[in-house]
Amino acid sequence: MDEHNRPIHTFQVCNVMEPNQNNWLRSNWISRQAAQKVYVELRFTLRDCNSIPWVSGTCKETFNLFYHETDEAHGVKFRPAQYTKIDTIAADESFTQMDLGDRILKLNTEVREVGPINRKGFYLAFQDIGACIALVSVRVYYKKCPFTLRNLASFPDTVPRVDSSSLVEVRGACVDHAEERDTPKLFCGADGDWLVPLGRCVCSVGYEEIDACRPGFYKAYAGNIKCSKCPPHSFSYGEASAICRCEKGFFRAEKDPPTMACTRPPSRPRNLMFNLNDTCLLLEWSPPSDTGGRRDLTYNVQCKRCGPEPDRCQQCEDELRFLPGPLGLTNATVTVVDFSAHANYTFEIESLNGVSDMSSFPRPVAIITVSTDQGGPSLVGALKKDWASPNSIALSWQQPEQTTLPIIDYEVKYYEKEHELLSYSSTRTKAPSVIVSGLKPATWYVFSVRTRTAAGYSSYSPKYEYETTGDCKYLRQSKVLFLLNQSFSVFSRCQWYFKAKMTSEDKRRANYQNGHVPYPGIKTYVDPDTYEDPTQAVHEFTKEIDPSRIRIERVIGAGEFGEVCSGRLRTPGKKEIAVAIKTLKGGYVERQRWDFLREASIMGQFDHPNIIRLEGVVTKSRPVMIVVEYMENGSLDSFLRQHDGHFTVIQLVGMLRGIASGMKYLSDMGYVHRDLAARNILVNSNLVCKVSDFGLSRVLEDDPEAAYTTTGGKIPIRWTAPEAISYRKFSSASDAWSYGIVMWEVMSYGERPYWEMSNQDVILSIEEGYRLPAPMGCPVALHQLMLHCWQKERNHRPKFTDIVSFLDKLIRNPSSLLPLVEDIQSQSDINLAQ
Repeated sequence: MDEHNRPIHTFQVCNVMEPNQNNWLRSNWISRQAAQKVYVELRFTLRDCNSIPWVSGTCKETFNLFYHETDEAHGVKFRPAQYTKIDTIAADESFTQMDLGDRILKLNTEVREVGPINRKGFYLAFQDIGACIALVSVRVYYKKCPFTLRNLASFPDTVPRVDSSSLVEVRGACVDHAEERDTPKLFCGADGDWLVPLGRCVCSVGYEEIDACRPGFYKAYAGNIKCSKCPPHSFSYGEASAICRCEKGFFRAEKDPPTMACTRPPSRPRNLMFNLNDTCLLLEWSPPSDTGGRRDLTYNVQCKRCGPEPDRCQQCEDELRFLPGPLGLTNATVTVVDFSAHANYTFEIESLNGVSDMSSFPRPVAIITVSTDQGGPSLVGALKKDWASPNSIALSWQQPEQTTLPIIDYEVKYYEKEHELLSYSSTRTKAPSVIVSGLKPATWYVFSVRTRTAAGYSSYSPKYEYETTGDCKYLRQSKVLFLLNQSFSVFSRCQWYFKAKMTSEDKRRANYQNGHVPYPGIKTYVDPDTYEDPTQAVHEFTKEIDPSRIRIERVIGAGEFGEVCSGRLRTPGKKEIAVAIKTLKGGYVERQRWDFLREASIMGQFDHPNIIRLEGVVTKSRPVMIVVEYMENGSLDSFLRQHDGHFTVIQLVGMLRGIASGMKYLSDMGYVHRDLAARNILVNSNLVCKVSDFGLSRVLEDDPEAAYTTTGGKIPIRWTAPEAISYRKFSSASDAWSYGIVMWEVMSYGERPYWEMSNQDVILSIEEGYRLPAPMGCPVALHQLMLHCWQKERNHRPKFTDIVSFLDKLIRNPSSLLPLVEDIQSQSDINLAQ
């Protein structure tokens, strides 16, 4: 009977009174199948010889296990000499007469290996030599690594090698609609476990997670990335599209990537004007109102010379010179020389971009006709030099004696005599005199003047040459010093602004951090590492979720500890929501489990619209999971690169304001992030930015000047403050430095900070005072804030409270974002040249 008092079948023998026992029990023939080594599990009971009287010399407490390989069954024929001994089996537990009375069943379980097996099958045999034994069950099995799918590759059932110390290398086959990136391999271990995954397959073009891209989406490259929505002005009607076709009238250039929106040719140039004097004709125009969605805008100039009869015209490009040339112009201006007097020229300006040649429609052009008869005598008298200095020349002239229309103003054109036709400058004046400044000492200049009336410009006067006086090195140095002082003054005012923003709330917070009363309304962050039992922090700061409420839909990435999936979370009484699910892969040790859940213990303490929200954890079943809100647009850096140039400056400032607000919340809780970068900011469908990835984060001590110091771990050099790189000291001030880098990433649409410089070059450049220049289109106010965040002395950097306040002012006053850094730099270059 078993332990539940149910009858069971056994093979048993108990011939203990008679000596020299030799009793055999043989199995049926067992097919080897694919096994190279088999395992035999024996379950049996054995009586203690001491509990049986008068059998001390004949009773045994062991039995023997044998096997015999053969290609076919022998039937009833049995020859013990053919059998090979596997082992002598002894019992760990034996029963007595008293146990029989109490019907206590003491089962023993023993497992033995048999192999290698080379024939088609084998017999097992059991020899009793005088024991009181009952054989309850015999289980014969072999181990194999079962069919599995890993990294989009399938691996077949695989039997381990006989030698338990060596692994079987198995090459996987990519599943349908996937292709090899690196040869997928797994190794089959002796215990039937798959080990050491190598290589991978990735989804083929037009597929994500083996599913075809649905209509309206595409995937142009193989890889484990999601299908993307078709770029603007393109579409895909079928499934599994590798590229989206352009709408009618829109095109992609040959070198345009499939991710780029379809574009169209530009409209015609606008506001075409000309200025004519005795030697050259200057054509100027404004860019087209519609650039077609491209930046590779160029212009071509075509010229026709017409006689008295308008329909008799001929091409004139060969007889004229265009500076810099008639084709492929990138600036909206061209100078024409070598034209004939008393002729009519018609100029056509066409704008082109990278897809203009792909359109079958005629290109729109701007047309202007110029008559060189306009180059008549000057309307003003001779230009006279009144006085000259090293940097200036004073000129005057006689007003025209007779004019049909009143003179609006005069335009004086001048250039260095040695640089004729390369460049020139001009200035306007309402009086018949002017002081031209910003000139080089001891240099000859050429001057001419013309009048402007309501009817337009007159011809330029004849050219007059005048020279500035001797060296003025001291004056030029003074001007440069003046400009530097002006720049320093602007910077100092900016610095004063941030220092002046310390409010009474800041002071109360400082008092709290020095051990005074708690700061009202702000929780204090608790470091999970301070808990003696780490699971206590998980229970205190997170919410356990029943895994039946989670529906995993697809894998969207891979994290440090396992896969990252998207799915849905169902909460009773609430609407089902989209979530992201981080999973902990199997085979982990307890330390890895705690490291995985540590981030959840941190996130669970935060509640802010610009901090990623923790929905809960799954710890009581496998796999262990962390469930957070789903951010549709993914990481900020890749999102910006995909939408380069698509946002207004005020939208970008709004994103930066959200990040700063989240960091202010963390800073107020006494918390340091340590890895603030655009890749660790997530963006939802409403362009709300949320701080995430708290793997490197640590807590500040109570001392407001304290910083967390660590002795190990990797540091993201391009985002990290100098003191954190050199001394591994992290603080909210080092987070402010990182925030400045994030600002630069946002304004450059996800460009890599410091470009292709090595980490060592970045460190040396920062130590020498180098700071990232402003991205194109960056407002002056934002670059000043970046530079303020990158001050070497960390106590001089702005607090996140100051940054939020400053950005709020910019948002309320959008005109403050109009001055661009490149415009200011261009003006500074002109001033320095003068």
